[in-house]
Amino acid sequence: MSLIIPKKYDSHLTTMQSQRAIKKIKDFFQQELAYGLNLRRVTAPLFVTPESGLNDNLSGVERTVSFTLKGMDEKDVEIVQSLAKWKRMALYKYEVPVGHGIYTDMNAIRRDEDLDNIHSIYVDQWDWEKSIAKEDRTEEYLKETVSTIYNSIKNLGDYVNRLYRDIKTELPNEIYFITSQELENRYLDLTAKERENAIAKEKRAVFIMKIGDYLISGEKHDGRAPDYDDWQLNGDIILWNDILDIAFEISSMGIRVDKEAMEKQLEIAGANERKSLDFHKKILSDELPYSIGGGIGQSRLCMFFLRKAHIGEVQVSVWPDDMIDKCMSNNIILL
Repeated sequence: MSLIIPKKYDSHLTTMQSQRAIKKIKDFFQQELAYGLNLRRVTAPLFVTPESGLNDNLSGVERTVSFTLKGMDEKDVEIVQSLAKWKRMALYKYEVPVGHGIYTDMNAIRRDEDLDNIHSIYVDQWDWEKSIAKEDRTEEYLKETVSTIYNSIKNLGDYVNRLYRDIKTELPNEIYFITSQELENRYLDLTAKERENAIAKEKRAVFIMKIGDYLISGEKHDGRAPDYDDWQLNGDIILWNDILDIAFEISSMGIRVDKEAMEKQLEIAGANERKSLDFHKKILSDELPYSIGGGIGQSRLCMFFLRKAHIGEVQVSVWPDDMIDKCMSNNIILL
């Protein structure tokens, strides 16, 4: 996606007003999320060792940022790309019971991101994970959890609307559910991204399910690493962003792989060598708890409800000089 410049853009809030609003949004939403899903906040790592298998391979091709440690005989460590696997290990380590979970502030560096209005190399999100029973590994439970998160998002929208009368965001009462295959069937002549735009514009809030496996067309809707989400029990929460006129992903989440799902997905992905990693061994030996989890973009939520045109208006990162200049000339002030 190239840089989008909305016509006659007005930020509504000054830089310092925006900074105060960002804090209010983050404080409010994390309490909503914790209450709705029965989560407790924990601290989380900024880096992990490669052999732990805990780093997130995202779509399976993104490069990590790594460095060596002087105090550990130049041992290699990697900056996290997300905490999808670490959180499940934390449930095991902290002995979190079924029906309870954890959340954390996750900060990551994704060096291979293509920079635009909504993508930054700096990622900040609430990463959460919840212990579930084996019988909860169902589409019904997934949808119930998505609806709970969506209600928290709607409550946040109402809160921001009350705080700032000049900033109004309306969302539908309920989120719309559709599988990636149903979406392809519905828009046969469109690309995956165009299909997301079409359904998000029509429904305004949608959860696209079953992402990662191949569709009937032989293509994937989107890539997913094979070793955390069960591709049959996952999806993305997407809202329609009417400032940029695009589908706007707020969260990627899902019920996590069990032994059978991981073995199947590693085979499909040609990644059976990962079975030798510590995390994967624990799944294959049924040591880790069944779980559901995901990430919710902090800057994405702030950007959406403050009606900002660029994610750099709500987070500090690095941007190409020409992007900074073009944004500034169109009243988009990057932090």
